[in-house]
Amino acid sequence: MQELHRDEVPLIYARLSRQDRRRRKGPWQMAEIHSEARRIGEAIRQARVLRRRSQKDVAAALGYHQSKVSRLEGGRGTEDIRVLRAIAQELRIPPEQLGLAAVRDAATADPEAEEMHRRTFLAASIAALATPATPTAAHDDLVQALLPGLGPANTGAPVDTTVLRERVGAARRLFYTCDYVELERALPGLIADLRLASSGVVDSDVLSALLATTYQTSTSLLLKQHDQGNAWLAVGRAMAEAERSGDPVVLASSVRVQAHVLAREKHTTQAVTLVRHTADQLTGSYDRRSPKYLAAVGLLLLRGVTAASGAGDRAATEEFLAEAKEVARYVSLDRADAWANFSPTNVALHELSALVAFGDSGLALQAARPLMRRHIPVPERRAALWVEAARAYSQQGRLSDGYQAVRIAETCAAQDVRRPAVRDLVADMAARDRRRTLPELHHFSRQLGAPA
Repeated sequence: MQELHRDEVPLIYARLSRQDRRRRKGPWQMAEIHSEARRIGEAIRQARVLRRRSQKDVAAALGYHQSKVSRLEGGRGTEDIRVLRAIAQELRIPPEQLGLAAVRDAATADPEAEEMHRRTFLAASIAALATPATPTAAHDDLVQALLPGLGPANTGAPVDTTVLRERVGAARRLFYTCDYVELERALPGLIADLRLASSGVVDSDVLSALLATTYQTSTSLLLKQHDQGNAWLAVGRAMAEAERSGDPVVLASSVRVQAHVLAREKHTTQAVTLVRHTADQLTGSYDRRSPKYLAAVGLLLLRGVTAASGAGDRAATEEFLAEAKEVARYVSLDRADAWANFSPTNVALHELSALVAFGDSGLALQAARPLMRRHIPVPERRAALWVEAARAYSQQGRLSDGYQAVRIAETCAAQDVRRPAVRDLVADMAARDRRRTLPELHHFSRQLGAPA
């Protein structure tokens, strides 16, 4: 597959005439607009630094990508009143400092008056809006299966432990091949059959382990769908079954998804602490551990990388990465299986993701280039590579390359590209293409249900 990056030759984007844009604004007015925008951006940056918040953290709290906060601090995109008011509330900035009208109650604010106030300094624009996903019957069935009580009816399939183990493995493969639609259909019946089987006295520990793995898969799927509320329900059940199984590997995997939920809910410090505490009890003596054990520990450490980088903690990120690389010396499993998706390649992918989280887009693209030439057999990981590359391109303002990277991710895993996080990325890039020099990007954004 041909690479998208260009080392020496910059991208040449089509230019639109600036005459029409400036027809109603003289040079003095344009200078005033840019000066005010830079002042607002600096006010946002100072408030964020004062509160020791990272761009990533603030963006996540508001439901945006980090690049949006970065652009605001650079004086770009400051014409969007809704974004400014949201960030003022998040960082406790007096509205007047951002050129907003002071209001005692947000519900009593006069949007039209505020818009006129802002137009004194800034031009109008359109904010990117993502269409929320509509709950499906399959989603409702999955949530119902997670609730206490009898749960859904079992499928009538054999409840033999061997058969159930194969079905759990098949469910995990559906996740890593990004067939989320089929997975959502399969999980409720699988959970029902496992719960029925685990109510007996035969193989109770093994069945608890399988049920914990199924709940872990449910948690991961719900997080892909940005359904954090029900993800908490699923991970609680995963932890309970993992403890019943008495298997440290299953418990480590349940802790990993619990840390994922914590990090997604902005409890990154707690997520890092949880991963570190659990990993301290499992790391070491790698030459005497089974591949399954090592993969579980390695994946747990990689979750620590994600949580720490999301918190802006470079030291913790480097510690988790170093330990994960050490584990990867002893095991390399690149298969779409419950335990077999840990390898040096997966470690490198998480290192790339961390660089993007820190805003180190140049280093991120350097890390991505050798991975683009590497065979990555797991579709979910292949898609992750190109999505992270798209984020890095976007951070550099290379919207055309970012768009192409997302389209390559789509060829790897079409359903993965339609999850909310990627839709938001595409909408964000489209919103930044104000001259609409990339009509294919805007068309793709509309296809994803996230028009800008």
